[in-house]
Amino acid sequence: MAKDFYATLGVSKSASADEIKKAYRKLAHRYHPDKKGGDEAKFKEINEAYQVLSNADKRAQYDRFGENFSNMGAGSSGGGGGFGGFDFGRGFEGFSQGDFRFEGSGFEDIFSNIFGGGFGGERTSLRRGADIRVDVEISFEEMAQGVKKSVSVRRTGRCESCSGTGGKKGSSETTCSVCGGAGRVRQSVRSFLGVVQQVVSCEACGGRGKTFRDPCSSCRGSGQKKETREFSLDIPEGIEDGQALSLSREGEAGERGGPPGDIMLVVHIRKQPNFERGGSDVFSCASISATRASLGDSVSVKTLDGETVIKIPAGTQSGEVFRLRGKGIPTLGSRWSRGDHLVTVLVSIPKYLSREERKLLESLRELEGK
Repeated sequence: MAKDFYATLGVSKSASADEIKKAYRKLAHRYHPDKKGGDEAKFKEINEAYQVLSNADKRAQYDRFGENFSNMGAGSSGGGGGFGGFDFGRGFEGFSQGDFRFEGSGFEDIFSNIFGGGFGGERTSLRRGADIRVDVEISFEEMAQGVKKSVSVRRTGRCESCSGTGGKKGSSETTCSVCGGAGRVRQSVRSFLGVVQQVVSCEACGGRGKTFRDPCSSCRGSGQKKETREFSLDIPEGIEDGQALSLSREGEAGERGGPPGDIMLVVHIRKQPNFERGGSDVFSCASISATRASLGDSVSVKTLDGETVIKIPAGTQSGEVFRLRGKGIPTLGSRWSRGDHLVTVLVSIPKYLSREERKLLESLRELEGK
């Protein structure tokens, strides 16, 4: 059955690149397999559609071949129409808005070979290191004021002795004997299409096409070493619960000198019993007696800036809301903008009355009856 990538992302055939990217990010975040309720199969379908529609050349060919797209290259191993390399490994494009990266699963090599990525093409690029997720919990007040947090990360870092290359300092390089300098090797694999020829990165040289005569003794040729690093990160005021910040290129080291991944810091905000959040606004309740509500009074309420006094006019009804302008949460990314604090007044009726209170209320009831 032919695949409709536009339908998969929920966009029209005339959608702009920005519309396609926006739709992809929303769906990928929703179906990511690491999330509760995620769907790995759906996530891969979304990734596959995005990798085609986000590339102008691939999209043009997909639009041209239409229904025949799913059959392209099925009868040959190298004469396809240029859809080489579905990059399942780099589907997400950043952490600034809570996005994630889902590391590759081997599909890119299969599709690269089927849809025209010949064995004699460019050498496989150095593999990027994996991303690291760190969860950090902050208080409601820290969220409203901003806070600096220190995190300790155990990661695979770059070997300083060989600068991540895996070769002993001063050692010369030689052409890899396994791949002959191509950086890739061909192997037969069984897939949903049957037995196909898969082109994968050469394990012996890590895709570089060259190896060192003398491996680094410190890392035994891997170019990597385990280490613990401390990082200090400024969490901005007004951040949302579950939002992620990233430390670029501070994740796991890449293989044999490849670029490192990122550290993703996911922020969780503890519940505050006195406050609730609604965007940049804060909500709380203030309980007063029926007498004070009837006669009017002043009441002290807790805000993010400390205690403040609000005037309760005579005749205030239970459920009425009083707005304290500018007492809410700072808007993320705006230094001067803040939301409001909305206080809901709840008129409390006592369950038990003293003898004197009962007499007074009975007298009041008699007056109301006249």
